[in-house]
Amino acid sequence: MSEEIPDEVLTAYALHEARFTPITSGWINRTLRVDRGEERFVLQRLHPVFGGEVNRDIDAITRHLGAAGVVTPRVVPARDGRLWVDADRPWRMLTFLEGETLDTLRRPVHARSAGALAGRFHRALADLEHTFAFTRPGAHDTSAHLAKLWAIRDSMEAPGPEIGPLADAILAYELPAVGELPTRIVHGDLKATNLLFVGDEAVAVLDLDTLAHGTLPIDVGDALRSWCNPADESSPEARFDRGVFEAAMTGYADATRGWITIDEARAIVATTETIAVELAARFATDVYEDRYFGFDATRYPTRRVHNLARTRAQLSLARSIRAQREPLMAFVESLGL
Repeated sequence: MSEEIPDEVLTAYALHEARFTPITSGWINRTLRVDRGEERFVLQRLHPVFGGEVNRDIDAITRHLGAAGVVTPRVVPARDGRLWVDADRPWRMLTFLEGETLDTLRRPVHARSAGALAGRFHRALADLEHTFAFTRPGAHDTSAHLAKLWAIRDSMEAPGPEIGPLADAILAYELPAVGELPTRIVHGDLKATNLLFVGDEAVAVLDLDTLAHGTLPIDVGDALRSWCNPADESSPEARFDRGVFEAAMTGYADATRGWITIDEARAIVATTETIAVELAARFATDVYEDRYFGFDATRYPTRRVHNLARTRAQLSLARSIRAQREPLMAFVESLGL
């Protein structure tokens, strides 16, 4: 394993004698657990979409979160103080946190704890003014993702007969209206696997490369479309579980009541549905392009096949949310945010 890591990285972090174990829960960065004597760390090779400067943002923001009692991995500087090492790509080392990640939050107790942690995370960042060293514009620009899919649908030959009708269904989807909302610092990818649990309690927020200025409803909506799907994100059985949603929103409300604005709270159901459609569009785009998302080679023969399953699942999830809009919105109203 160490022979696959550039010598410059091994030297910078004194890892020549360390043991490395792949961590396979993420689909973007290459991630390894590092055992160096009695010490444990996480070593990552960043995906090309992220520049090394993202670590400056992570370092500054996690220091602020830590002072507020919100636990996250922290950047471990190299021996010369660098926050990352440029080799074939940027590499960085992070603190290792004990716990487990969950693919889905099937139990309401997990969802309520996750919601409370997300609320504390958001609230802890409310007083932080930060200029980002690394930005990735348009990460949650739904219109741009749909426009890209539209252009690819028109210009590229479909890699199979299944994707065309799915792309058409996504492009024809009537999204719910979302008004103007305040901009805050948000996580950007609060899916279930980016939370760390010890027992039933969500104890830490992981995977901080997507930190950015954005809106709370988009961030919460992205979380809920992951948390409230009792199947995995590739399953044809994808649906939106109202009980898990109510538990998650109860936890979030407990942490943010009196702080989140009424307009932000009322937009959460609409943005959850919107994010599911957006993600369906992104997966569909990668069916055509075949270059961005990682895939599970133990279950799917190619990236395209996995992305096709993901596209179907996210479109199914969006439709499930649409069918429940009224009761979901009524529950949010009942929380008195």
